[in-house]
Amino acid sequence: MHILQDTLGSIIKDARKKQGLTREQLAEKVNITPRYLISIENEKKKPSYDVLFKIIRELAIMSDAIFYPDKPCKDTEIEDLIRMLYNCDERSIQVVRATVKALLGTYQE
Repeated sequence: MHILQDTLGSIIKDARKKQGLTREQLAEKVNITPRYLISIENEKKKPSYDVLFKIIRELAIMSDAIFYPDKPCKDTEIEDLIRMLYNCDERSIQVVRATVKALLGTYQE
């Protein structure tokens, strides 16, 4: 859960660490330098809209955490699953979908 003191940089840093990415890895994925990412995480620079968009998508950060930082946001199991799904390829999505359907079928009996 993000609290009022959370800043854009800390939200990004926490999400990056949760994904298990180094600064260098994330910087490469969003096509910026590691030094620029360090500046963003340390609140020395604000990213452009384009860079922010890429970071949010790459880390699957819920936009409310950034645009409404004063609004309590629960990091539920469902939100965590959604973040993981964004990183799946098409084959993995099909497996997950089939598994969920099978689980729902067994619970509905």
